[in-house]
Amino acid sequence: MHVLKPAFQIEREEALDVAGQRAFGLFVAQGAHETGPSGSHIPFKLDRSGSVPIAHFHVAAGNRLAAIPDGTECLLAVWGPDAYVSNDWYATPDHVTWLYEAVHLSGPVRRLCLEDNRKHGDELLETCEARLLPKTPWDLETMEPAKREAMLRSIVVLEMEIERVEGQRKLNQHKSDEDHVSVARHLFATGEPGALAIAEKMWALRPHLDYSADREAEMPVSLASIRPSRTPTACG
Repeated sequence: MHVLKPAFQIEREEALDVAGQRAFGLFVAQGAHETGPSGSHIPFKLDRSGSVPIAHFHVAAGNRLAAIPDGTECLLAVWGPDAYVSNDWYATPDHVTWLYEAVHLSGPVRRLCLEDNRKHGDELLETCEARLLPKTPWDLETMEPAKREAMLRSIVVLEMEIERVEGQRKLNQHKSDEDHVSVARHLFATGEPGALAIAEKMWALRPHLDYSADREAEMPVSLASIRPSRTPTACG
């Protein structure tokens, strides 16, 4: 990842936090296809218990990525919210911007044995089902055994040893307070989920500024309704 400005860089541990919480990304490998790189969108589980973080995920057995040689250097790209900012949303002229949050994880990948598939499935489901609490978690044990075993045989489990962690959060950190407030207010006004998420991060970055002004009545949501209840940190 090319970090555009030092102010946009997400430090390593926080970038791992962002990736682990998102737990979904684009897995890309060179050499899996004769015409160029191949990629698949995959959920993953991030294990940070050891000295080197490990991402665990799987692809279908028929996917070209299932056959990449052990040790292949790969990329797992994880993204958060994003939003386009029109030039005339700024208080000052001549800006064109797309704001976003993204993390790139990269390193060598290896294939696990078929016997590891059930453990992987159980751990990944546990992570995903935890997002739905207080719903009673669903697990593989409830499946009809033959169907469960057929499903587990149809995947290849991979793990990436994460050697490089690159994160970028582009929230106009280098712009003036006047521009910062104007953009955040216009993003709030769109009501679009990605824009609202970016605007909330901008508010958390500079919580001392007044974002309501005289435009709040025009907005589809109340600023107060989506501001964090906790005291925000400088990183949002």
